[in-house]
Amino acid sequence: MDKKYWEKVALDHGNEIFDVFGNDQTGLIRSRIVPLASPGKSALDLGCAIGRWLPVLSSSFSKVYAVDIAKKYIEMAREKHEHLGNIEFIRADITGKKSKLPVADFAICINAILTSSLKKRTVFFKVLADCVKKGGDMILVVPSLESILYSEFIGKKWKLDRGRPSSSFKAAKASKKYQALIQGLYEIDNVPTKHYLREELIVLLTKEGFEVNEIQKVQYTWKTEFHDAPASLSKIPSPWDWMAVCKKRD
Repeated sequence: MDKKYWEKVALDHGNEIFDVFGNDQTGLIRSRIVPLASPGKSALDLGCAIGRWLPVLSSSFSKVYAVDIAKKYIEMAREKHEHLGNIEFIRADITGKKSKLPVADFAICINAILTSSLKKRTVFFKVLADCVKKGGDMILVVPSLESILYSEFIGKKWKLDRGRPSSSFKAAKASKKYQALIQGLYEIDNVPTKHYLREELIVLLTKEGFEVNEIQKVQYTWKTEFHDAPASLSKIPSPWDWMAVCKKRD
């Protein structure tokens, strides 16, 4: 996942990128932003894309920095939110070691640390730590590996319940998929995408100087996983992303 990839995705954002803002069933993320906000504080949206969270941040903080790797996303976000006067738009590669970003009181990062490259993810987490003031707060949302495995189980069970045979087993393909999964990589639209274990997320954030105060599931409907999901699936636990609410240690 590099600049070219995200520029291409930006051209068809509505069909390519999952809308966390619109699919957060209970408004969990917004409910955690409110108590951390203040008219005297600054905020960063790292990986802002088209800027769905910017109106929430703009009304809650005195200054907002909207950051994304894709020039097209920055242009779209600026055009969409040009009426909000306290937002500064910045194009930057957060996985680049030379990235220099403003330091803010608060940061939000929603499903942006997705690259399959461990090296780039490591840099991204370090940049997160550098961007938040000591004593500042951050909300980080990442795809859940547990949820993906759970969804795979439900999908196979659903097929069996409908009398549909499971796909034929191919050892080479299964081995490749296993090797990817133990690294937390699962293909979304044929792109290896990083998913995180709950405990893995705690370790990574703690290492970078954050105190993890809360980890919650951002719940979605089964329609986000299966286009023709039956109503019966609404009776069982639904898929989720992990949301971590953190404070930068002094």
